[in-house]
Amino acid sequence: DKIIEIAKRCGAQAIHPGYGFLSENPEFAQACADAGIVFIGPRPDVMRLTGNKVAAKEALVKAGVPVVPGWSGGPDADAAQVAKEAERIGFPLLVKAAAGGGGKGMRLVQSPAELLPAWESARREALAAFGDGHVFLERFVVAPRHVEFQILGDEHGNVVHLFERECSIQRRHQKIVEETPSPGVTPSIRARMADAAVRAAKAVGYSNAGTIEFLLDDSGEFYFLEINTRLQVEHPVTEMTLGLDLVRAQVLVAAGEKLPFEQESLRPTGHAMECRIYAEDPSRGYLPSIGTLRRFIPPIGPNIRVDSGVGEGSEVTVHYDPMLAKLICWGGSRQEAIDRMTWALERFVVMGVTTNIEFLCELLRDEDFRAGRIHTGFLEARPALGRHGGRAIPIEVMIAAAFAARHPAERLRTESAARQSGRSNPWSAAGSWRSA
Repeated sequence: DKIIEIAKRCGAQAIHPGYGFLSENPEFAQACADAGIVFIGPRPDVMRLTGNKVAAKEALVKAGVPVVPGWSGGPDADAAQVAKEAERIGFPLLVKAAAGGGGKGMRLVQSPAELLPAWESARREALAAFGDGHVFLERFVVAPRHVEFQILGDEHGNVVHLFERECSIQRRHQKIVEETPSPGVTPSIRARMADAAVRAAKAVGYSNAGTIEFLLDDSGEFYFLEINTRLQVEHPVTEMTLGLDLVRAQVLVAAGEKLPFEQESLRPTGHAMECRIYAEDPSRGYLPSIGTLRRFIPPIGPNIRVDSGVGEGSEVTVHYDPMLAKLICWGGSRQEAIDRMTWALERFVVMGVTTNIEFLCELLRDEDFRAGRIHTGFLEARPALGRHGGRAIPIEVMIAAAFAARHPAERLRTESAARQSGRSNPWSAAGSWRSA
């Protein structure tokens, strides 16, 4: 209500919801429509349909999109019925919240003895998290890849896909590293998955930006997972390989224009990778690390992008997601993108909180990761990764940082003098970066 009130007061014509909180809330999208304000995203009715995993799955089955075998469950399902359907699907299986996301209301069940306790536990968590206790059963696909397709539709019936992103490196169902193209997707699989993604979008009448997510197994078979009705956190890797601004495209579509490009004109180049920089301590079970950012100096260089909402002096608290930034690197090949990402991570300065930067560096050095042999259970199979603690900071760096923190006025005078003397140029502005 407060956001709508502010939008009215300042004369805003539209609201872009970002990726969190209200971005997938159909009630907020409806409130925007009722107030005569354009919601930059899909229509409320589409959000309601796709936000319910059971309803979305049923709609896509009718459209011929392959889905993971399962059972829709229901609020009145009894224990005998749950057990019967679980036996039909086979173990291992997942109990999942119909209105869920981010791993909440989800339980892995390995045997019949675990089924009913998991069912009740998932229902309680789903009710607490989403206000909806509806859970369902789904076959657990062992060691699949998580591959998603970015789609974009307009209000004139046009839908395109913007190719895939590999999101298999996850911890507790939260993505950590994303890349495009996927090292596990062949041209023939890509064509089939892209066709399924576009059919899925058209089946629900989708407009604006969204993501169709799939599970891909070793045999090349894939299954629909869910539709995310927003711009994903990892959208920059798509932008870097296609040279597009997806937010600009969202705004144009929301303004009633046709898509600014056609499918045939979309040709990705090179390889892009994103690492999420978190304020958390891998050596302590990835507990969030709170505090003040004393130093926050992102790396600078060609084909390196940093998206962040924090800076030096920002407070990291327990009240929000601990992600500090997204580091995105592009290369002519996957190997080049990994090498550039490693170089950038090693030069990402964060002081005041513990981060997962060293963990990411270790991950990028892993032979299987570098070879593209990854799946959604990759990190669980490597529990020691990043557990040795944060990287050691050289004493010279700590002395320099302490001096800068103790004498901020001196630093400002030095920077001001540099600008006045004409020494404020791209080379000096690049911080520690220098041409080789």
